[in-house]
Amino acid sequence: MKFRFVCATRVSAERFFTSTALGRSLEPWKPAPYVELALFDNNTTGLPKLYNQAIRYAAEHPAILIFLHDDIHLCDFFWSQHLFHSLRAFDIVGLAGNKRRAPGQPVWSFLNDSFQWDDASNLSGIVAHGKGFPPSNISVYGQPGQQVKLLDGVLLAARSETLLSTQLTFDERFDFHFYDMDFCRQAEAKNLKMGTTPISVIHESLAPFGTDAWRDAYAKYLAKWQT
Repeated sequence: MKFRFVCATRVSAERFFTSTALGRSLEPWKPAPYVELALFDNNTTGLPKLYNQAIRYAAEHPAILIFLHDDIHLCDFFWSQHLFHSLRAFDIVGLAGNKRRAPGQPVWSFLNDSFQWDDASNLSGIVAHGKGFPPSNISVYGQPGQQVKLLDGVLLAARSETLLSTQLTFDERFDFHFYDMDFCRQAEAKNLKMGTTPISVIHESLAPFGTDAWRDAYAKYLAKWQT
């Protein structure tokens, strides 16, 4: 089974491996025959459209698909083993998530658009933050390996056969914000199990919650799901 990283970046393919956290992380893995990269360089297109292209391609080229942002330092030498074992327990996995879903919830970790944190007992996963190793801080949301209903879209992974057999795709009405929340809602409706995986990463940026673009996407999300 191949692991195919699916990533969009604003830089060129040449600069990706020298100027982005993910590119520098994947450079040493180039010789590995089981590691592939589906890179959308110089990108200005919404992530769901690109991710769906990767799902369609996998119909003839099956793989474990890893959808992730280009500002992730992949620090775990054993990421493939951790991901493989997690996908034996769950249909879809991510780095962090919430074991419950509240009405009108705008982010996996927050209960409302005032950004009130959910109780820590409902959260799962560990993500570090910063520009490199060692990280500036480590967010320990909760023990990884737990089943959840919502996952953070910074990294989402699934077997291509699972997505194709259930006809699960990303909703292209969401360019960047809420594509992950919507994807998890679709997965829940299809009775797919989601969970967190213990993979060590450092995420360079923080999500831009509360912007006009974010609130427009939130309105679309609420209109679609009615709650």
